[in-house]
Amino acid sequence: MSEKNIDEYSGRETTGHEWNGITELDTPIPKAIWVFLTVATVCAVIMWILLPSWPLGSTYTKGLLGADERETVKKNLTQANLVREPWEVRMAKTDYSDLKNDNELTTVIMRNGKRLFEDNCAMCHGLDAKGGHGYPNLIDKQWLWGGDPATILETISIGINSGHVDSRASEMMAFGRDGILNVEDRKNVIYFVQSLSNNNISKTVGDEVIAAGAKLFSENCAVCHGENGKGQTELGAPNLTDPFWIYGNDYETISSVLRDGRQGVMPFWSERLSLPERKILSFYILKLGETD
Repeated sequence: MSEKNIDEYSGRETTGHEWNGITELDTPIPKAIWVFLTVATVCAVIMWILLPSWPLGSTYTKGLLGADERETVKKNLTQANLVREPWEVRMAKTDYSDLKNDNELTTVIMRNGKRLFEDNCAMCHGLDAKGGHGYPNLIDKQWLWGGDPATILETISIGINSGHVDSRASEMMAFGRDGILNVEDRKNVIYFVQSLSNNNISKTVGDEVIAAGAKLFSENCAVCHGENGKGQTELGAPNLTDPFWIYGNDYETISSVLRDGRQGVMPFWSERLSLPERKILSFYILKLGETD
């Protein structure tokens, strides 16, 4: 019979294991741990019996209580839709001009519009709707296709270069890549375009360059941007005479656009958002522009 090893400090028997002079006490598991483990096991068994738990191939054990989170979610959505339905019906039937005088509906629209905008639009246009490089500012009142309520609603519904059968189509030609204008011609056009919003450009490059650029602009660009460069909302062509630029108005940026072209895309939301939701978004965007 082997001799018991007793720890001289605690007086407890050791297991006989030793690591670098450290021995392991043969200490029993505390009773509290056994109690906790027993209670946890009993609770687990009860939950296995009462609630959905074990997978069984294509199905699972349903549990005696018949709890189903999917059904709970469906009921919650149904209840939420019942609450939303009255004002959504009003929203669908109410004209924009009447909305401004309906304070109750406007409050609902702004609350839900904020949620819809953050969920669907903010990733491109920003939480403040001020856009960013390559994404239009929606509250500066400078609209490519027009900023009246009906036009905004249509743009949201069908998108731009979106693949929708009725999508708005807009494309800036690649005058350099496609060999339409050479480097010198593009240079003259760039200076002319910059001169439309900056009178100091002509003093820097000279009137001859501006005149040459104006002639080239009239021959190649005016068909979309207009003879005066103020754009055409029917074509989605931007105004080149104001300080609002989607990509920037510095020489390098305009040169890049003129050389390689642009074809921005806005998704269409008619299949994802209902008509009332799209009307809410358009109204919400317009209200943001009024308060900015």
